[in-house]
Amino acid sequence: MCMDIRDLTPLDRLISSVGQALRTLTADSPASRPNPGSAIPLPVLGEAETRHVAGLMRVNHSGEIAAQALYRGQSLMARDAATRASLLDAARDEQDHLAWCEARLRELQARPSRLNAFWYAGSFAIGVAAAALSDRISLGFIAETERQVEGHLAEHLQKLPASDERSRRILEAMKDDEVRHGQAAIDAGGAPLPSFIRFAMRMTSRVMTRTAYWI
Repeated sequence: MCMDIRDLTPLDRLISSVGQALRTLTADSPASRPNPGSAIPLPVLGEAETRHVAGLMRVNHSGEIAAQALYRGQSLMARDAATRASLLDAARDEQDHLAWCEARLRELQARPSRLNAFWYAGSFAIGVAAAALSDRISLGFIAETERQVEGHLAEHLQKLPASDERSRRILEAMKDDEVRHGQAAIDAGGAPLPSFIRFAMRMTSRVMTRTAYWI
């Protein structure tokens, strides 16, 4: 009988997290839900538009790498079983996002960020640190992260070429999930974060998005 990760010991969860990191960084990501853009015909894009969309989707792919790491790190240290379960459920949604972004990058004949291992390691460490303080702080960190990601996706939706409905459908579905994740974290008791932490999160996100667009 297969054991649910929620029933594993802390050591087992750590080993599982290492395995998940390797799969995230080295393998094609499977999705449990259909790609929202798969039914939309591939758009005809110029060379500059293709590079631009590839840059945007590379940023979103890196964001999903970071989201996987963040949720896995937080679930590793979560004290409450219900909190751990909600984190792992959200991570599964983020896995879908990762797969959708990977698929769009392949269509654009573009590569993921070369710094994905760095994004994963840093986000995993942040997730562990946040969860080590308390579940409420961990959930508050999720709520703020998702709020910022929602804004970032809204910005990308404005920057997409009008003809690229395929990418638009993907980002809209991702945005809907992020809003839901953020509200779920608040409803579960997430604590508001101090302004200096929110500012530091924005600056960190800005570094990642500007770097991943090119590298």
